[in-house]
Amino acid sequence: MEQKYEWEAAGDLWMMTIEVTEQYAEELEAFRIWLRDAGYTSYTVRSYTGDVLEFLNSLEGKTLAEAKKLHVLSYLSRARERGISDATRNRKHAAVQCFYKALIELELLTINAAAGIKKAKTVKHQAPVYLNEQELERFLGSVSGKYRMRNLAIFLLMGYMGLRVGEVHALNRKDYNADRLTLQVFGKGRKWRTLPVPKVVGNILQAAMDDRLAPWIAKEDAMFVSQKGRRLSIRGIQLIAAESFERFQAHLPESQRLAYSSHKLRHSFATMLLRRGADLRTVQELLGHASIQTTTVYTHVTNREKEHAMNQLLIPEVSFYEADSSSRGRGAPNTGFGNSL
Repeated sequence: MEQKYEWEAAGDLWMMTIEVTEQYAEELEAFRIWLRDAGYTSYTVRSYTGDVLEFLNSLEGKTLAEAKKLHVLSYLSRARERGISDATRNRKHAAVQCFYKALIELELLTINAAAGIKKAKTVKHQAPVYLNEQELERFLGSVSGKYRMRNLAIFLLMGYMGLRVGEVHALNRKDYNADRLTLQVFGKGRKWRTLPVPKVVGNILQAAMDDRLAPWIAKEDAMFVSQKGRRLSIRGIQLIAAESFERFQAHLPESQRLAYSSHKLRHSFATMLLRRGADLRTVQELLGHASIQTTTVYTHVTNREKEHAMNQLLIPEVSFYEADSSSRGRGAPNTGFGNSL
């Protein structure tokens, strides 16, 4: 019976999505055109379109001209009640705000109902999950399977060169210069950056390209191709990483497994560089961060490092008991703390 209700709920949602797509067809198509023209990645276009469809569903048939700030806030609040994170809530807000901005620029609307709504406060400078050098080495050693060389190259690019998943997805063979050992990376904000390629990474990268599957389209220049002969998608890379990390931690009890993901390899790269003395500005350039503030999240320290720092303090031995007046007269040791204890 539960399964029947689930199917019915899914069917209702599907029907609502079709109705919404039809009702706001012009606005949705205009939004997609605007996003593509603005240079947003296909991944962002899909994410933002999905969020906007959710928002339009929540309007229950109202036109965009009738929608008010209250309706946007109500949509975000309900999404929050479903248990999504503050970061996801902020992305949904950004998607809706971007939607209104696009329609205003394209002269389909005059008022932005999403303007003036504050972003949710997120936890700042929370130490990211990462692998240390030994763990990263063991993880790479655990990579296996039919597409091992391709997957190793992907993990090395993220773990030892700091590429984002989307950047790995967008790589073409021509972006790698084997003679100069450099890689051209197209990153966020439609900015290119040139990265030096460590020799070990270069060797694996070359082997992966030599072993590359024949693409379905003859002119496809993607560096990494799926088993279906298409450019390996962002989701495909994330799934490969998730499955590899699951195998890597299979010997551990469920409670001891960490939430590793493809992006955690990038965290590992930044952390290793800073711990080996690289300056923050250089790390910012390598990661492709627009602001150095974003890079400071990687300046976290481990508990062991905190313990080591605390052990440098010279703390005098202190008795648990206060010395009486007679013992003080007989030259009881002075702790230096007086009566403050």
